[in-house]
Amino acid sequence: MREIRLNAFDMACIGHIQQGMWTHPRDHAADYLSLDHWTSLARLLERGLFDGLFLADVLGIYDVHGGSGDAAIRHGVQVPLLDPMLLVPAMAAATEHLGFGVTVNLAWEPPALLARRFSTLDHLTKGRIGWNIVTGYLDSAARAMGLDRQMAHDDRYDMADEFMTVVYRLWEESWASDAVKRDRAAGVHADPARVARIRHEGPQYRLDAPHLVEPSPQRTPVLYQAGASDRGRAFAARHAECVFLNGGPKPHVAALVADLRARAAPRPIRAFMGATVILGRTAAEARDRLEDYRRHASVEAALVHASASLGIDLARYGMDDELPSASEAIRSNVEALRAAAPRATKRALIDRMVLGSRQPPILGSAEEVADALIAWQDEADVDGFNLSRTVTPECLEDVVTLLVPALQERGRYKRAHAPGTYREKLFGAGPRLAAPHPAAAVAR
Repeated sequence: MREIRLNAFDMACIGHIQQGMWTHPRDHAADYLSLDHWTSLARLLERGLFDGLFLADVLGIYDVHGGSGDAAIRHGVQVPLLDPMLLVPAMAAATEHLGFGVTVNLAWEPPALLARRFSTLDHLTKGRIGWNIVTGYLDSAARAMGLDRQMAHDDRYDMADEFMTVVYRLWEESWASDAVKRDRAAGVHADPARVARIRHEGPQYRLDAPHLVEPSPQRTPVLYQAGASDRGRAFAARHAECVFLNGGPKPHVAALVADLRARAAPRPIRAFMGATVILGRTAAEARDRLEDYRRHASVEAALVHASASLGIDLARYGMDDELPSASEAIRSNVEALRAAAPRATKRALIDRMVLGSRQPPILGSAEEVADALIAWQDEADVDGFNLSRTVTPECLEDVVTLLVPALQERGRYKRAHAPGTYREKLFGAGPRLAAPHPAAAVAR
């Protein structure tokens, strides 16, 4: 039977998806400044046979709601926020199998710098690094980078297509597989004839240089992408190996997955759906835990987050006003909201904010939650789930001790880590991207 794959979905901050949970007395999100916090998390996930830790990131503050970032700062809504890439080496040193999918915005740096960082992490993790490709959606991030506002939605994807062309050439083409000699007797570390300068001149980027890092285990990191707009799906079909989808009605998610698989064919693509689970040893215990958590959820903080990701200042709307159907932020979030409710209103949005987010939790005993996840896989064709934290670390401890065994008993979860790199574990193929992926076209 088809196995469910799990990623933990986290962020190097106090409040990630479920806003307000940091106020719970058992929550340890405030330990995010400690490396011990992250290495302990990595070891827990490895013990639970998780495929990866998916680390989100943004480069601006959430200042859309009410036209100010004050509420985001007050409630710890993804601010303050650490650089997630700097956490990965410590977690990799504490584990052997866990993959790391890191969100990095390509809009604000040259391709050569991003390519070097990912090659470095691919070496240091022994091939367990992945990149969640984003182009950003916050005007506050653009202002932090010296601009007035971000580029238009589709223009950002045009820029991203060119960026990917350049980094593929750096990762796959610059160094031949036999370039590194390490010949001590001859004093030759690498053959310069086998290292090519990458020359590119396009609308957004210019480059004339070799890649600075020798070939890493995967060359190109495992590629994630989270855009579900039409333009985003076109980008995913060309570049992504794994896609991250919002939830919503099963038919809506199933249609997105089917469209993505059809566009990407014949390449395989893994679909991960965002989910939150509340577990108990019994259904009653799970309900009690949910009510305990709900006392700490913050509607205001959730509206701050939603305003930014929807690109809509929700403070300007009455409870029953219809929300706009277009946005220059994350269009797929707007589409998901409209698919989930007959009328996309502020009241409908708040009604879905059970735990301070737009993601209604999957609730029940381990057996009930396992059945629910299996139904999602069977009916919507998702490969797995990105599980967002509630009260940490107990939410993931419950997954490891309760949910994983229930899935294993049903034959729907692995009993051991597969060998190899992150890509090999996910796809059972080689460590490098293969045709017809565009990266393979320049590989040497």
